Amino acid sequence: MLAITSLLNPRNAQRISRIIKELEVKFGLDDVQATPDPHLTYLLTGTRRLNELKQVLQEVAATTPPFSGFTTGLGVFPGENPVIYIPVLRSNDLNLLHQRVLDVTAPLCRPSPYYLPDRWLPHLSLALHDTTPDVLGPVLRYLNQETYNLRLNVNNLAILRKKGDLFVREEVFELKGRN
Repeated sequence: MLAITSLLNPRNAQRISRIIKELEVKFGLDDVQATPDPHLTYLLTGTRRLNELKQVLQEVAATTPPFSGFTTGLGVFPGENPVIYIPVLRSNDLNLLHQRVLDVTAPLCRPSPYYLPDRWLPHLSLALHDTTPDVLGPVLRYLNQETYNLRLNVNNLAILRKKGDLFVREEVFELKGRN
């Protein structure tokens, strides 16, 4: 299993990691830490053609200029194990990058339906898998003490690969296109 993502810049990654650590200490929620690098996901998939995938993503990165993204608020994907997240606002730049990733990867892998353009909700996960509806209220009350208006510097594409229980960096491509 692979995740095609953009890793957060160090300052934002540190803030998100601090929040995640607080949720572990206060509520015992730590499954989100299976991906140690805070990130924005464009696609979850699998492929047997990893070298070709790296090549097409490197080409996208080489021709895409870095841009700013923005977050606001909190969100929940409901269910038996709700996902708590910070929404990333969709913009033309973000939508274009997402579509380019989908276009170049289409011959190599199939996206999960949740990552198709009409269903994709970009976000930064704070808690997942080990959450329950019972803990949702207390966690949201706790998180509600802060605001989550971040400016993200979207300056890379990264492949994260599932290794055991973790998603680890496989490769990172810096966005180098010009405006």
